[in-house]
Amino acid sequence: MGGGTTSAAFAWTNSISSTLQLPHTLLRGRSQVGGSKRFTLWCVNASNIDSAPSPKESKMIVSITGATGFVGKRLVQRLHEDKHQIRVLTRSRSKAQSIFPVKEFPGIVIAEEPEWRNCIEGSTAIVNLAGTPISTRWSAEIKKDIKQSRIRVTSKVVQLINNSKDDARPKVLISATAVGYYGTSETQVFDEQSPSGNDYLAEVCREWEAAALKVNKDVRLALIRIGVVLGKDGGALAKMIPLFMMFAGGPLGSGKQWFSWIHLDDLVDLIYEALSNPSYKGVINGTAPNPVRLGEMCEQLGSALGRPSWLPVPEIALKAVLGEGASVVLDGQKVVPKKAKALGFPFKYQYVKDALKAIMS
Repeated sequence: MGGGTTSAAFAWTNSISSTLQLPHTLLRGRSQVGGSKRFTLWCVNASNIDSAPSPKESKMIVSITGATGFVGKRLVQRLHEDKHQIRVLTRSRSKAQSIFPVKEFPGIVIAEEPEWRNCIEGSTAIVNLAGTPISTRWSAEIKKDIKQSRIRVTSKVVQLINNSKDDARPKVLISATAVGYYGTSETQVFDEQSPSGNDYLAEVCREWEAAALKVNKDVRLALIRIGVVLGKDGGALAKMIPLFMMFAGGPLGSGKQWFSWIHLDDLVDLIYEALSNPSYKGVINGTAPNPVRLGEMCEQLGSALGRPSWLPVPEIALKAVLGEGASVVLDGQKVVPKKAKALGFPFKYQYVKDALKAIMS
């Protein structure tokens, strides 16, 4: 995506000899100058005669919240590699500059909140990934921040989009949400049509999505309900790998809870596709096609690391460390990407064994 090709289109005015071979040329007209006849010819690559540049081939201007996070960093790298213009919407310029130094990311724009309006207006698309991490011990204050950080940033972004001039308003908003929307179950299978759950995280996701749904109706909205993102340098694996390397890894809790995961590269590809493909709209589950029980996930991780995974981490130990936040790993949901599969999205990593092998290699 994003790697454009340009068709050859050169206007020539030239005298034509009867021996000239022009296999990919269209004759457009002729004029007479002095005593010689001149023809205007347009040379067109035959393979491109009927094709205009696709949206994927166009260069985008993308403003991103949460760009300094685990997913955001990889998305910025991907967009930068493909020569798109990137505007990082951040609360900390110094942090963003340390992650995206000018030497490695020439042309990137880093903007703190007072400057967000100028960045959003004139952008092609907005990607909203901001939010306080949930994999921590929850206090009443943390729970409030988990919810408010998501709703506040999403509401601000939507307001700035809606207040943009009509001819400068972004055409697309990709807004993150989470599979926590569905609540938890060991028996149900959830797709995009499934109802919301009744717990705290489901409530957070409902209000988070409701804020995004207030965007101008002329703006294409994709809500990506993201599962557990697997990658080497962050997310859940960053916390699990050290345990396994110390021979202390194993199932968390019962190990029977469902683990709906997605490889970081697939999630970034999904967001990237949603930026340019008009078919990507509404709710889309950002999960791999084959969720697994957490016990199997831990077994595959141990295998990929060459470490045993037989020693379970008891539920009481997790609750001691994470408190109520332990519910993120102790409870789970089986979520399938029905919409992405219907759209033909090509998952690189459909099975957790392959994903972990690629990450650990």
